[in-house]
Amino acid sequence: MKAPIALLLVAALCTACAGPAGRNTAEAGCPATAQDLPIEALYGDWQARFDDLPDAALVRLGKHPEYAGVRGTITRTAAAPSARTSVAQLAGDIDDEGELAIDESLDGRSISGVWSGSLQPDSCGREFKGTWRNAADDSTHRFTLKKTERTAEK
Repeated sequence: MKAPIALLLVAALCTACAGPAGRNTAEAGCPATAQDLPIEALYGDWQARFDDLPDAALVRLGKHPEYAGVRGTITRTAAAPSARTSVAQLAGDIDDEGELAIDESLDGRSISGVWSGSLQPDSCGREFKGTWRNAADDSTHRFTLKKTERTAEK
């Protein structure tokens, strides 16, 4: 009788000591990769931060009317009082490599920026990190995109 109890205690201790690397820390039902993420999970409001700057931009994504992807806007608040707030159009999806791929356009015709980001482990589809490339000067900037609302229905 004592041997099975001792074995159970040892097994429990080994599991506890294994830490996050020794067990799956993702919530049940959460996608392991962006390829497992339904496109509807991208719908809604997101907060975008670039290069750890203090001001965040508002990203709003919804269903793309022409393909299985997203379409929306990004609103960047002006940093200086004399500057204007800018709104750009966004369109994209999860590409074949499992990366978030979004094209950005300030005028609705030409691409002004390109986003490429990875789903963050254990974020349950609510955080991407990657690189934003400015098409005007080819400069790149790190971004973090975090979901700001719970509902995906839009």
